[in-house]
Amino acid sequence: MKKNIKNINVNYELYGEGNDTIVLLHGWGQNIEMMKPIGDKMCFNHKVLIVDLPGHGLSDEPDFAWTLYDYVEMLKELIESLKLKNIILIGHSFGGKISLLYASKYDVKKVVVFGSPYKKKIEKESFKLKVLKGLKKIPGINKLEGFAKKHIGSTDYKNASKIMREVLVNHVNLDITEDVKKIKAPLLIIWGTNDQAVPIEDAYELEKLVSGSGLVVYPGCTHYAYLENLGQTINVLKSFLD
Repeated sequence: MKKNIKNINVNYELYGEGNDTIVLLHGWGQNIEMMKPIGDKMCFNHKVLIVDLPGHGLSDEPDFAWTLYDYVEMLKELIESLKLKNIILIGHSFGGKISLLYASKYDVKKVVVFGSPYKKKIEKESFKLKVLKGLKKIPGINKLEGFAKKHIGSTDYKNASKIMREVLVNHVNLDITEDVKKIKAPLLIIWGTNDQAVPIEDAYELEKLVSGSGLVVYPGCTHYAYLENLGQTINVLKSFLD
């Protein structure tokens, strides 16, 4: 399904039953499919909204170089247009950063992030390369490898459109450390010790920055720890959300 938000068509899936709405946000260069393994397990007790972030998947590119604040406002408008309540944000990497920023500005019930950057520290090209290498190592999602090669590669800094290159630069250069300190909702942080894109040290620091947060560490897992230990992730999420 698509909705016109801020003059662009935003692609999304909305399904499931429940009083709370889980909003799933994927990482840079990915799409809805990367978050469906979670949505499909959580939709029996919750509504689930999965979004193709603008410039990714089947959503249009922004008509100018959006900042993360623009992504936050797009998401708020989409949620309100769908009349969704009791929002639980779950985001990976780029989507996690948007989730943190959203929760620092607006009321949400809970927040979960997987390998989410929040400091101005990530190099544009090496980040993308590390993400792709990490994805290749994940058992059980080989069917997504072709997608990953195509879509992560196509959104690399050198190959992306001019606007999306600028969006990437905006993302990489935005430090939201002070913003995350304003988060009031309970925050669950899930991270792999072998995350080469966003180091585990950032997870420990994030836990200290946000009052009422908790950290779950997956030994030996990469930037895609949430998928590598999908069963454990689902169990942890159910415990946290209930």
